[in-house]
Amino acid sequence: MKQQYHAPRALAGIALTLAGVAFAQNYPNQPVRMLVGYAAGGGADGIIRAIAPELSEALGQPIVIDNRAGGGTVIATQVVAASKPDGYTMYVMDHAFIVNPVLVGKLPYDSLRDFVPVSGISSSSTTLMVVHPSLPVKSVKELVALARAHPGQLNYSSGGNGTVPHVMGELFNAVAKIKITHIPYKSTGLAIYATTSGEVMVGFGGIFAAKGLADTGKLRPLAIASATRSNVMPKVPTFAESGWPQIDGTSHRGIITPAATPRDVITRMNAAINKVLLMPAVRARMTEVGYVVTGGSPEDFGRTIRSEMDKWAKILRDANIKVE
Repeated sequence: MKQQYHAPRALAGIALTLAGVAFAQNYPNQPVRMLVGYAAGGGADGIIRAIAPELSEALGQPIVIDNRAGGGTVIATQVVAASKPDGYTMYVMDHAFIVNPVLVGKLPYDSLRDFVPVSGISSSSTTLMVVHPSLPVKSVKELVALARAHPGQLNYSSGGNGTVPHVMGELFNAVAKIKITHIPYKSTGLAIYATTSGEVMVGFGGIFAAKGLADTGKLRPLAIASATRSNVMPKVPTFAESGWPQIDGTSHRGIITPAATPRDVITRMNAAINKVLLMPAVRARMTEVGYVVTGGSPEDFGRTIRSEMDKWAKILRDANIKVE
């Protein structure tokens, strides 16, 4: 009878560690998929596309951008949570990841337990409030007065439940003590088009989707949900300038990945992202469209995520904002 030899647990552990190191040294040896919870053209999509060519070159492998819109980004996030933790499937997270634990409540994943941070990329707010030109208002205060005079008769569009524009719209309702009904669309582009066509009278959406239409007079911008004015549309005041400083939609965007991903793989991707973010051409490209470059270590980004979750949980609960 043959005897089977079982390696001691310590040796088995060493073997697994060495295998992990060898894997990380070869990483990446195939395309890396970056999931985005929105249709092409949104903020999170734009930020990964802004760095993808240089990141691909730094890693020596293609970056495949996979847009999975729907569910307030929950669909795409769940795909990443359930994916193999090998560094080949990552998620481009934004404000929706921060607020969904409160907005949605029961999620098919644990936002902190099931993911680890890789790197921050940017922080900024590009959420603009616009109105159809036929609406007789030219400022936020005039819109508030109109909404109070006609409660429940105005609607606003956003690119979907849980998105920054949706949260800003509901926060606006709460702090201004008005009721403008939320109409969610499948993308920022569709939401802005709905306002342009007059299907809804008010819209909250990305500045880049709205700028061209505002420049041609098809939309009237009233305010941007940012701490400072945007260099993209410098004539548009902030909500703070308009009397509502609570409405600041500064969003932190970056890369996260399944929790069991090897640390050396995370370090490799973090180094590549930070290398790209230091490139003058990339920084100029991002600054031109209103993004503030961040970067930093995985730990830096992890602290930002936890801090933002705590902050926004309080804001949302105090204002009683939920996804209906």
